[in-house]
Amino acid sequence: MKKDFSKLPLRKGVGVILINKENKVFVAKRIDNPKNFWQMPQGGLDKNENYLNAAFRELKEETSIESVDLIKELNEVTRYELPKNLLGIIWKGKYRGQEQKWFLMKFKGKNSEINLNTKNPEFLEWQWVGIDQITDLVVKFKFDVYKKIQEEVKKILTQL
Repeated sequence: MKKDFSKLPLRKGVGVILINKENKVFVAKRIDNPKNFWQMPQGGLDKNENYLNAAFRELKEETSIESVDLIKELNEVTRYELPKNLLGIIWKGKYRGQEQKWFLMKFKGKNSEINLNTKNPEFLEWQWVGIDQITDLVVKFKFDVYKKIQEEVKKILTQL
């Protein structure tokens, strides 16, 4: 009998749009998908953790980065569903996708602070890209999320 994944909940998570002083966006290539797909730091909420604390924690866990200022919490909660081939595999099969709160942050440190060789490494390499590039680099099932983020961040950056 085939498992019905449609009843699975969405995982609560966060994402960080980290920009440097040139307003370039930090993206990294995942270890578990070494094709040419890049993403921004993101992850799930721990039990009883608020979204902002989770965003700071995930950023540090994935990139070692701590030298940041919060610019803005994005207004919209984003959602995506996993493609069929990943259902039942990712997140130990507990979720069908993710619902995320995103935070725009400014990187105040030097690039030497960035270290992907963390306790549980998730990324192979990283780079700074223009905000217009993030939708070109992301895996297809996250495209709509990145498009929404891109549009909102571009509006915010014109006001800074």
